[in-house]
Amino acid sequence: MKIIVLNGSPKGSVSVTMQYVAYMQKKFPAHEYRIFNVALDIRKIEKDDAVFGGIIDAVRTADLVLWAFPLYFMLVPSQYKRFIELVFERHAEEAFSGKYTASLSTSIHFFDYTAHAYVHAICDDLGMRYGGFYSAGMRDLLIAEERSRLEKFAQVLFSILSDKVPIQREHAPLVWPSWPYVPGPAPEPVRTGRKKVVILTDSDDSSANCAKMTGRLMQAFSGTAELVNLHDADIRGGCLGCCQCGYDNTCVYADGYRDLFTKTLGAADIVIMAGTVHDRYLSSIWKQFFDRSFFKGHIPGLKGKQIGFVIAGPLQQLPNLKEVLSAWADNGGCRALFVTDECGDSGKLDALLDATATRLVKGAEIGYIPPHTFYAVGGHKIFRDSIYGDMRLAFQADYHYYREHGMFDFPRKDLRTRIFNAIFVPLIKIPGFRKKIFSDIKHHMIQPFEGVLRNT
Repeated sequence: MKIIVLNGSPKGSVSVTMQYVAYMQKKFPAHEYRIFNVALDIRKIEKDDAVFGGIIDAVRTADLVLWAFPLYFMLVPSQYKRFIELVFERHAEEAFSGKYTASLSTSIHFFDYTAHAYVHAICDDLGMRYGGFYSAGMRDLLIAEERSRLEKFAQVLFSILSDKVPIQREHAPLVWPSWPYVPGPAPEPVRTGRKKVVILTDSDDSSANCAKMTGRLMQAFSGTAELVNLHDADIRGGCLGCCQCGYDNTCVYADGYRDLFTKTLGAADIVIMAGTVHDRYLSSIWKQFFDRSFFKGHIPGLKGKQIGFVIAGPLQQLPNLKEVLSAWADNGGCRALFVTDECGDSGKLDALLDATATRLVKGAEIGYIPPHTFYAVGGHKIFRDSIYGDMRLAFQADYHYYREHGMFDFPRKDLRTRIFNAIFVPLIKIPGFRKKIFSDIKHHMIQPFEGVLRNT
């Protein structure tokens, strides 16, 4: 069996992800493996048609295509995302059509499922037969039980190929909005007072609607809204995954990204992110923006901001993308609002954009940030445990931040709760006492709130 591995790690073969692929090669040596470091070599692939063509020719000959990648911000790295864009831009879909495929990732299991959902959908769009995914923890290969699990995954995958198992497409083709947005006269601008607004966009010639929505928002604020186009920003490459920033939040790149993030966006009260759907995410340059913010590690760099997402394209058909962006905002301690051009009517879109501007300013004025949901609560626990444990050496800046802000909140230090449990957990084993407690447990649950309501 001929297996083509599309390596999505910017570190090439010197990556944790590729150690899992190497293990598969060791355990199943009868198969032929050919690895392409598409993330590491993305600049070469972009510039040299022959290099891109060589990869595509190899895919044509494959029995199995394995998408292997580390997780970067709930998805694949921006360099890998760019390779996927090139496949569609250069009309190479036919090379992938009908091929069996699977995905393999390494991470700390923070939104690993959204990354695999994205790759699965891309494979469906390419007409491939998606046989499943394997999401490994970073150090799983060091555990005998997990090595056995990986071997079983490979066995199942190879049996799907040998038996030519039919596989149904799970993601319907996207239907793109195709109407031209024509902005109407702008109403009286929203008074921003001292609140600073920054609009960040990747607008180019690919989407007139995105540019027009951005222009309409520029007129919606009474104060000066600063417009920054990512194509013009001094961002010289995607995150390399080197983790050197983990010590003191200093990126190895000497470009303009840090100032853009910490000074331009850091000084803003309202940040509007405008972009166009590319395949089933935003553009790879937007992914590069999110990935490069990892120089802050797991420290919320835009905490307290009002975030507006203005998106041209079928966002309503992409719940995975909506979830990724919502979770990014929630984990960052931000409030997120969304507007898309899917309404199909210029007047309605004008009203939606104007209302969003008003809501963002109001949120900034009163300082409203919604309560955390599972995205941030669960994320905190994953990061907290990892930073306290095996990630502590590499991510010293995270460790100091978490310690200084009381984020190592385990075990529970609530002395009152600990005393309560020490007394009542043994007592609940007594049948009569247990019956009395559970017979009126509804009132016991609301009793602590009576004092707050009484004094309000």
